[in-house]
Amino acid sequence: MKRTTFRLATPHEESKGIDGYIGQEAVSIKPITYKSKFGLPESIRIPIIYYEKLRDGIRIDAGSILAKERSLC
Repeated sequence: MKRTTFRLATPHEESKGIDGYIGQEAVSIKPITYKSKFGLPESIRIPIIYYEKLRDGIRIDAGSILAKERSLC
């Protein structure tokens, strides 16, 4: 969607809550059920990409990254 590079995080980056990079932007990837888990001890300050496993594939919610890109226009 963004037509850029991506890569997985290094172990050091993972220790900071980063799962990977889309272009130069750090992202975290969480299951959709993460949204309903209130009171978790971690505080994630980077965009989160949510996923939901479906019978025939995966649904991705990358709205936090796409919304950020639209606000820069």
